[in-house]
Amino acid sequence: MDNTTDTTPETEKLPALCFVETADTVRIGARRFQRTAQPTAALVIAPAMGVSQGFYAAFARWLADEGYAAYTFDYRGTGVSRPEGSLRGYRADITDWAQLDCAAMIEHVSAEQPGLPIYWVGHSVGAQILGMIPNHPRLTAMLSVAAGSGYHRHNNKPLRYYAPLLWHTIAPVALRLAGYFPGKRLGLVGDLPYGVMEQWRKWCLAPAYLGAESQEVRAQLASVKLPITAWSMRDDEMMTFAGTEALFGLYEGAPIELVRLDPKEHGLRNIGHFGFFRPQSREALWPMVRTWTERNAPLRSADRCA
Repeated sequence: MDNTTDTTPETEKLPALCFVETADTVRIGARRFQRTAQPTAALVIAPAMGVSQGFYAAFARWLADEGYAAYTFDYRGTGVSRPEGSLRGYRADITDWAQLDCAAMIEHVSAEQPGLPIYWVGHSVGAQILGMIPNHPRLTAMLSVAAGSGYHRHNNKPLRYYAPLLWHTIAPVALRLAGYFPGKRLGLVGDLPYGVMEQWRKWCLAPAYLGAESQEVRAQLASVKLPITAWSMRDDEMMTFAGTEALFGLYEGAPIELVRLDPKEHGLRNIGHFGFFRPQSREALWPMVRTWTERNAPLRSADRCA
């Protein structure tokens, strides 16, 4: 469960880092990948738990080469949005990630790309929390990659067998001793603020997963109208298809398309939970994103009158 080992090679120059200010004045690090002055659309890549934005750089570069404006960012308390020094005592939870960080990214992209459709590409938790983002109606559609319920009985083998040990023993003890989750030292997920890990632990022990947060959150998820396409990997080492069905069952008001991707059908040895965003998928899978954006593109005025 170490999600932090994949980074962009140092030889590849990254776009300039900018800091986006949230409604509570926290500054989160973000990058824009853009080759053309007139991109066809903007895509925001929301990372998985414990994964820094550098992991998505190759995919974002490809999107820019295809004529899109692509944005990556790190949630507060992670990656370049992590405060200097220790995470001990740093206050942040997943609700902050959704209501403040993701919301700020949508505002930022809307301001930089006025009039363009904005697509949300959510990896794992980045897709799970869509309904908790207050300004998500400003998006055109969401592509969910390898997202599902994190309830431990929905985990795939062998994670399903040792997840209870993580949630009942390792996480509580580590949080108590360190004041945050020292995932890098433990080889699990990555370093996370106390509130993030505690909230995630609560969800993963509940059959309703994030729906167990509150009735208000369940209502937020159920009220989403945004078109959602969810890609589930047949060889995902963490998520099961049943978990994907359970997660998006909470989004009962949204038009949802569930798709299973089999690596063999795309000429790949594996995809798993992280492989879609790795360069190995450039030829086999990434062009599917262009097809998806074109299929979900807003109708032009001329099209409405036709």
